[in-house]
Amino acid sequence: MERRVLLAIFLAFLVLYVWQAVFVKPVPKPLPGTKAGNAAATTTAAGDARSGAQQPGEGASSAVTRQPTPGGPVAAPLVADTSERDVRVETEYVVAVFTNRGARLKSWRLKRYLDQRRQPQELVESQIGSQPLPFTLRMTNEAMTATLNDALYTVAGAPAGTAASSSPIDVRFEYRDDAGVHAVKEFHLDSASYVITFRATITEGDRPLTPAIVWGPAVGDTGEQSRYVKKAEGIVFENGKVVRAAPKDIAQQPVHDGDFRYAGVDDNYFMTVALEPGSSKVVFQPVTIPPPGDSKEPPRELVAFSLEPQLAGAPVKFFAGPKDFDVLAAIDRDLSRAVDFGMFAVIVVPLLRSLKWVNGYVGNYGWSIIILTFIINAILFPLRHKSVVSMRKMQEIQPEVKAIQERYSKLKATDPAKQKMNQEMMALYKERGVNPASGCVPMLMTMPFIFAFYALLSTAIELRGAPFIGWIHDLSAHDSYFVTPILMGLSQIWQQRLTPAAGVDPVQQKMMMLMPVFFTFLFLWYPAGVALYWLVNNIWAIGQQYLTNYLIGPPDVRAARSSAGERRMKRVGGGKTDAAARDD
Repeated sequence: MERRVLLAIFLAFLVLYVWQAVFVKPVPKPLPGTKAGNAAATTTAAGDARSGAQQPGEGASSAVTRQPTPGGPVAAPLVADTSERDVRVETEYVVAVFTNRGARLKSWRLKRYLDQRRQPQELVESQIGSQPLPFTLRMTNEAMTATLNDALYTVAGAPAGTAASSSPIDVRFEYRDDAGVHAVKEFHLDSASYVITFRATITEGDRPLTPAIVWGPAVGDTGEQSRYVKKAEGIVFENGKVVRAAPKDIAQQPVHDGDFRYAGVDDNYFMTVALEPGSSKVVFQPVTIPPPGDSKEPPRELVAFSLEPQLAGAPVKFFAGPKDFDVLAAIDRDLSRAVDFGMFAVIVVPLLRSLKWVNGYVGNYGWSIIILTFIINAILFPLRHKSVVSMRKMQEIQPEVKAIQERYSKLKATDPAKQKMNQEMMALYKERGVNPASGCVPMLMTMPFIFAFYALLSTAIELRGAPFIGWIHDLSAHDSYFVTPILMGLSQIWQQRLTPAAGVDPVQQKMMMLMPVFFTFLFLWYPAGVALYWLVNNIWAIGQQYLTNYLIGPPDVRAARSSAGERRMKRVGGGKTDAAARDD
C-alpha cells in the first residue's frame, strides 16, 4: 500500500513535469498589426515614456518646448529647468534615482537584495530604451503626452548628499508653460519601506486632467531563469482573491477593470503593484528582452503595466520590493497572499516562520533546512512508524492473501461467488489483526507537510542568494555540480530496497524502480534548497526504517493455508475426492 502511495506521488510529479514542459511556453511579444499587438499597444500609446524623448545622459542643454500641433503656436515654458539632471535619494531600504525629464523614476535598487553581480537588485528595466520609465503619464492627447514626458521639470525637496535618510523623503517636480499646461508630480518615500506614494496634478487652464500612470516593464529580476522558477505575470487582487495573468492570457485580455485592492506585476521573488487603487483600469503588456550578444540564454519575458485611476489628483501608493511574507503582511494581510504558497499555504506559513526562527540561531539557511527537516520528521515519526508496522503485517500474510486470490482468479468480476473472496480476505485480516488501510493512511497524513515544505523552499525569498557550503552559493538556484540531486536519487534507491513490498505486482515494481531515476533528472534543475531537503528527508526515512526493523524484528511470513472448502474438494489417489474415498 505504501508503494502505491509513492507511485501516486511519482505520477503526480510526472504530470506536473509534463505540464510545465509541454504547455508552459514563453509567449513572444505581440507584433504590431496583429490583434494582440493592437491590444498591447494601448499600454504604450504614442506619447509614452521615451517616445521621441531625449535619453538621460545625452546632455540636453535647454528646456524642451511643447511640440506644436499642425498650425498651432509653440508653447514656451514658464516654470522649467534649463538642463537635464538626475535626482538621487536613498532610504534605509532603497536607492532611487529620478530624472527631471518627465519627472520619472530611472532606477529603484533594493539595498538588502543583491543581483548576480552582488550589486543591489534593480527593479527598473533599463535594457529596452523604447519602453517607458515608471511614472510616465499618458493622456488621450498625444501632444499633451509628449509635453508631460519630455519637459524638464524643476525639482524641490530632494535632500542634499548621498547618505541614507532615516526620515521620510518628499520630492516635488513642477512644470508650467504659456499654453496653460501645469504639471506637478510629487513623490513621498518612507524611510524603512518599499512603498512610494505618487501624486500627479495636471491641469490645462482651469480644467483638471486625469492621466494614466505607466510603470513600464516591472520586476526585472536577473536571477536564474529556470523553468521551475515563476516568471513575471500580471496580478490583481479583487473580490477577496488573487487573479494572475500569464503572458499568453495578457495577449487575449490586456485590460482589466475593477475595484482592486492591489494590481501590478510579480515574479517568483519580487513585486511591483499599486496599493488600494480602488476602482480603476489596469492594462498589461508582455515584453520580450532578447539575450545580449552571443549569449545562449533564453529571452527574458517581462510584463509592463499601467494604471488609470478614476479620481484626478488622488495619491496612489506603489509597492516595489521583495515578496517577503512578513514585509507584505506588515503592509496588508491580503498583500501577503501574493506569495503563491499553493494549496497548503496554511501549513507553509508556520513552516516559514519556523525556518526563519532556526536560521536566527544557525545563521545558514542550508543547515536550517537540514535541522527543520529533522524536527518535522521527528514529529511525524509515530505516523511513519505505524505505517511501516502495518506494512510489515501485510507482508507477513501475503502468501495467504495470494492463495485466496488464486482460488478465485478464474471467476469473472460479476460472478456472485467472487464475493466469497472478499469475505475470506476480510476474515483473514480480522484474524491477523491487520487493517489494509492502516499502511497508507498514516503516510498520506504526512504528504501535506512534504508538499508544503517543497512549496516553501520554491518560493521563499529568504533562500535567494543564500549560500550553503562549498560549491552551493545560492540555495534558490540549481546545484551547478548536480551533487545533491544525484545523492538524492541514490538515497531513494536505498530507501526503496528497505521498504516492505506488500501486494505489489511486477508492473508496479518496475515503475517503482524507475521513480528514483525520474526524480534524479527532475531535481537536476530544481533549486538546491529543494534537492537538499529531499535528500535529508530520504536519509531520515532510511534511518527510521532501520530502527523500525530493529524494533519489530524480521517478518514472520506464514505459509498459505487451505480453506475448508478447498480441503473438502482436495483430490486423493486415483483422482477420487475425499468423499469418494470414504464411500469406498
